[in-house]
This record gives sequence, C-alpha cells and structure tokens, in this order.
Amino acid sequence: MLGLGETEHEIYETMDDLRAVGCDVLTMGQYLQPTKQHLSVIEFIRPEVFAKYKVKGLEKSFHYVESSPMIHSSYHADKHIF
Repeated sequence: MLGLGETEHEIYETMDDLRAVGCDVLTMGQYLQPTKQHLSVIEFIRPEVFAKYKVKGLEKSFHYVESSPMIHSSYHADKHIF
C-alpha cells in the first residue's frame, strides 16, 4: 500500500528486494485510513504514478504487476496463479 510517506527510491528498492527473494507477483494500491485510530494518509498517489510503477515493475521482471489506486492484494489473484 502506498501513500504512507514512502519515497520513489524506497519503492524501487523494495521491488528489487522482492525480486531478489523470488517474488513474481506485485500488487500496489493506495492506503486508505480505515478509522481515525489508524495511520493517516500522507499522500494520495496519482493514477499516472501508479502506471509508472507498473511499467517499472515489469521492467524489473515481475511476471504480473497490478498497480492502481484501488488495487488490493487479492485483486485478480486467480489470473496470477501459474
């Protein structure tokens, strides 16, 4: 989930770390604060930024990348089982 203050560099570094341990599927979505007791949203990520992260993830050899504001970890999970 994005929007908690992470930097672009941290996102790319995390992608590299995930690939290094054999992760093939990446889902990236917008963090939304469920209640006032949870962490606040620091930033709402624009859809074009999510699109850029998807391209970068595919360039980093993830087999599947779902990256959009409304994505959650199980989004289209059935399509990514191989």
